[in-house]
Order: sequence, then C-alpha cells, then structure tokens
Amino acid sequence: MPFYTVDDLPATEMMDGVLRRAVYLDNLMLTFFEFEPGRVIPEHAHPHEQISYVLEGEMLFTLDGQTRTLRAGEGATVPPNVPHSATFSGPARVMDAWHPVREDYK
Repeated sequence: MPFYTVDDLPATEMMDGVLRRAVYLDNLMLTFFEFEPGRVIPEHAHPHEQISYVLEGEMLFTLDGQTRTLRAGEGATVPPNVPHSATFSGPARVMDAWHPVREDYK
C-alpha cells in the first residue's frame, strides 16, 4: 500500500468510543485514533517506542508520572517500557508512530 487515505484505512473499534486505523511497513507503523469524549486509556507500558501527536482536540497525557495537557500540534515521545496514560475530556484525533510494528494493531 504505497499510498493511502486515512479515512479509507480499515477501522477497528479498540474499545468503546475509541476507533483505530493503521498503516505499516515491516519496521514502522502509524496509527490514527479517534476518541469520543470521556474516554480513558489506562496506565500501561509496552516494549515499543511511541511518538504521539495530537491532530485535533486535546488529551491529558501522563508519562512516567508527569502530566500535561497536549493540544492540536503538540505531542509526546514515549520510550520503551515507560508507564503512560491518556484521558480525553472532548473529542480528539491522535496519530501515533511505532517501532517496532505493533502486531496487535494490524
């Protein structure tokens, strides 16, 4: 898939009110999330490197005990195995880059 349109990527409802779309190569992945208001991604950690970027809306993001409100145009870098979580008070769209590819998100 050398070219794509986000809205044409297959959508998966990751949890109630959270929609995920993914595009990937062998070693790199982008995911596009849509969050409904009130959604919470509980604290978790994973072996993947992650770069998050808010496209629309905002999220309250906690990374290794530090919390910050990230708005459109802002993001965060998440090293492997570092605890993080997110809360969405309103609708939001977020893009995440992953290395290595998250097999569970294909």
